[in-house]
Amino acid sequence: MSTVKQRLMTAEEFLNYSGPPNAKVELVRGEVVTMCRPGFRHGLRQGRAFSILDNYGRSTGRGRAVVETGVVTEKDPDTVRGPDVSFWSNEQVPLDQEPEGYPDGFADLCVEVLSPHNVFAKILKKMAEYFKSGTRMVWIIDPEDRTVAVYRSVDQGQVFHESATLTCEDALPGFSCPVREFFI
Repeated sequence: MSTVKQRLMTAEEFLNYSGPPNAKVELVRGEVVTMCRPGFRHGLRQGRAFSILDNYGRSTGRGRAVVETGVVTEKDPDTVRGPDVSFWSNEQVPLDQEPEGYPDGFADLCVEVLSPHNVFAKILKKMAEYFKSGTRMVWIIDPEDRTVAVYRSVDQGQVFHESATLTCEDALPGFSCPVREFFI
């Protein structure tokens, strides 16, 4: 009996992939992976993170925040992850450009919001891909504990509690925000 190997999808093909209705999908090493849809609380935290980063980018002119925009983390076979929020500096995507597809380069910051169905091992795997592709920082927002974990590498993270103030000079110069702002 012989096995027929399925053709792997490219990032360009994935960009036009319609997928199952109402499903959240990512491309992992050329294969489409369906994930659970996030709930209301997840959406609130995602929206707050976007708003905070969007305000930072607009007020400083340093870049832009986007929601669930694909980030290519691997090529051949391709992987396209969809962080809940990502921030792209002007160096990565100049303000006068709006790529129709996935931007070349890397997101400076990727944000993941934990949901009840998240498995931390999967989040760590995504984080490793983000860093390998050039991302400088990853935030993991935990709505249950009301914390933001800031990672500068897969094995170097710091948890900020609601009473702390988050600063990220190495990735977001001049950024400062009380952690409680993510949870209002």
